[in-house]
Amino acid sequence: MTAPAMQGNAARRPSLWRNRDFFALWGGQAVSALSAQTSGTAMPLLVLATTGSPSDAGIVGAAGTLPYLVAHLPAGPLVDRWDRRRILLTSELCAGLALSTVAVAIWLGRVTVAHLTVVAFVQGLCFVFFGLAERAALPRIVPAALLPTAIAHNEARSRGAALAGPPLGGLLFGIGGAVPFLADALSYALSSVGLLFVRGDLQDRTTTPTESLWRATTEGLRWIWRHPLVRAAIFLIAAGNLVFQALILVLVVLAQHHGATSTTIGTMLGIYSGGGLIGAIAAGKFHHRFTPRTVIVGVNWIWAALLPLFALASNPLLIGAIGAACAFVGPLWNVVIISRTTLLVPNELLGRVTSAAMTLSWGVMTAESGVRAVSGGGADRRGAPATAS
Repeated sequence: MTAPAMQGNAARRPSLWRNRDFFALWGGQAVSALSAQTSGTAMPLLVLATTGSPSDAGIVGAAGTLPYLVAHLPAGPLVDRWDRRRILLTSELCAGLALSTVAVAIWLGRVTVAHLTVVAFVQGLCFVFFGLAERAALPRIVPAALLPTAIAHNEARSRGAALAGPPLGGLLFGIGGAVPFLADALSYALSSVGLLFVRGDLQDRTTTPTESLWRATTEGLRWIWRHPLVRAAIFLIAAGNLVFQALILVLVVLAQHHGATSTTIGTMLGIYSGGGLIGAIAAGKFHHRFTPRTVIVGVNWIWAALLPLFALASNPLLIGAIGAACAFVGPLWNVVIISRTTLLVPNELLGRVTSAAMTLSWGVMTAESGVRAVSGGGADRRGAPATAS
């Protein structure tokens, strides 16, 4: 092939960043995800400043993760039946409105644990519906060849927000208790504006739903059970989420045992999260070199080799480096497995299959948060929990 012909093919190759719909969706969510992490950090700080009770902070955090367990499964068929654009917009607007009431309550001096618990639950519920609708809509606006790259960009967006959001949340809360919640509410409004620029048809209209809502709810579970590779991947994700959710608290306690200061612990967790961000960037470039089966086997063996090293490490920075290595391979798992599943599942069924997968894999977060709430530990309020570490 001649050089001009190669240049012509390169010019005709689709570019993800020339896709206006994807750029509008991704850009709005980048701001929203960062702010959600910011307010997620400020929420337990607000509870502690109001009541001084770690148990109350745990209860509020557990309320935020409860929708991952109870709402994912019934939300799936609704995402497949309702207008996905309206679901995206309504989810953002409702979450923003809920967060704005926290800022108002702070200004009026009427903050209560009950109010914050409801707000956390509403925010988690909106996240569930938005996440399912976004995942189902993505194949409608991104060509199949670019879908893994789009998922990698979404992964980097979440990892970057998880890295930058907590310190920003602490900083804004220090400026004023209402500031992080007001900023989050404004970010949801900005994300809603971005959604208005998404012009593509987000719905698969080739079929008309005839099943009862209950049968439609369980259809995603039945589809997963019929596909052994997907079934195995989801159960491994659930086990991994349970391990890595608990691991953060273990690492903090371990670092404190070795005399680490709060600044050193923050640096350690930053290194840990940085590994996930670098891994998301790398996954976007190298995902095509690995099959789903290779990723499932290889990543789990890497984690099995790395986890025992935490017991041998005493330096907090070394602990953070081991955590970064664990987090580095997580995005590759997410990109390869999610891409394969998204392309394999019929789009009219994608909401139900995704909701079933999320119920199985993210439901463990609710169980872990509940244990921490009962034991007096704060629960982790995340704007967008990762599928795998």
